[in-house]
Amino acid sequence: MASKNDDTNYQWLLLHGFMGSYHDFDTIIADLPGEIIALNLLGFNTTDTVTDTRRFTMSQQIIDIAAILKWYGWDDVHLLGYSMGGRLALGFALQHPEMLRQLILESASPGLTAIATQKQRRQLDQQRAAALLDDFPSFISKWEQLPLFASQSRLPSQLKVKIRQQRLNQNPNNMATSLIQMGTGQQANYWPSLAHLDVATTVIVGELDQKFRQIGSDMLALLPNARLYCLAQAGHNCHLERPQQFLESVLNDL
Repeated sequence: MASKNDDTNYQWLLLHGFMGSYHDFDTIIADLPGEIIALNLLGFNTTDTVTDTRRFTMSQQIIDIAAILKWYGWDDVHLLGYSMGGRLALGFALQHPEMLRQLILESASPGLTAIATQKQRRQLDQQRAAALLDDFPSFISKWEQLPLFASQSRLPSQLKVKIRQQRLNQNPNNMATSLIQMGTGQQANYWPSLAHLDVATTVIVGELDQKFRQIGSDMLALLPNARLYCLAQAGHNCHLERPQQFLESVLNDL
């Protein structure tokens, strides 16, 4: 989805999280100035199965995003990624810093540092993928009960129903392939590269998301040109739970 909110010279690319779509940003997109591309990442928000599983790898999706931006003629982009989309955004920034004006990482991780931990996470994602294919609705119910999303229990009932329906409408084969090919265990360890990333970076985490609060703090210590915002009473999905605070943090660094 591409849109233009006004004549301000800003270019925004928005990357959603796992089980999401470009609709994840409905709460903030109208208040971002300039031109906006909010993507459905490969295999998401579609009933079609992507048969070439290699296309799901982070390296290939970085190539695809670069091609999209070149097609639009964009090279001064504010790249915003949430969770899985944030991991992809960071990978893109490390390979194509010349195309970005700002990197916004919401509840995103630079990866796992230990090879043994990476292997354990790959095994977990493979188990999750198998469970997902076996009984997709049950998988989603268990996914929603992860501590990471506990704070979303306070969202309005209508919004929770909308989020659940979006998850149920996903293609299970694509979701399983995404976990296996682009899960955290498959991601390269980006921690050693953070010190060399000169792109202005905004790191946003939720006060209630202890794990990613620590990750965000650790990233801030390494990034040469970054600011950290910890949003009060927000969990993992800050833009959904606290959209106004999120927008203020993003727009403050323009």
